[in-house]
Amino acid sequence: MSINKVILVGNVGKDPEVKHLDSETAVATFSLATSENYLNKNGERVENTEWHNIVCWRRLALLAENYIRKGTQLYVEGRIRTRNYEQDGVKKYITEINADTIQLLGKKGESNQVEGSKIQQAAAVSEPPIEQGSYSNGKVEDDLPF
Repeated sequence: MSINKVILVGNVGKDPEVKHLDSETAVATFSLATSENYLNKNGERVENTEWHNIVCWRRLALLAENYIRKGTQLYVEGRIRTRNYEQDGVKKYITEINADTIQLLGKKGESNQVEGSKIQQAAAVSEPPIEQGSYSNGKVEDDLPF
């Protein structure tokens, strides 16, 4: 038995890019920053930021398209996936988080531009796992790099 589960809470780095592969399938990609603060040996505060590539499908992609913007604070649950592609004859690898659940978060006192009832309806969306495959260049591929 093995487990591939990721839980992240962070801020969106740029507006999601959404592609509609057909009338029923949308895919959205965006970056998410997670940060940690600590004191180094000299007592100076150091901030370490990690960037994550998030991929979401179907209803989650529509949530991203309609509600997620740069700076939005999110809770994301998903799985780590690594895929490869070729660029100028060089094989490259990218690690992504395939989101299963996204929940919109907000800091205390923050007001959201979206009407309260709509945001509550869309705030937490989960997707059932998608069929095996990976997203590359606007299409689903069956070959996994491992």
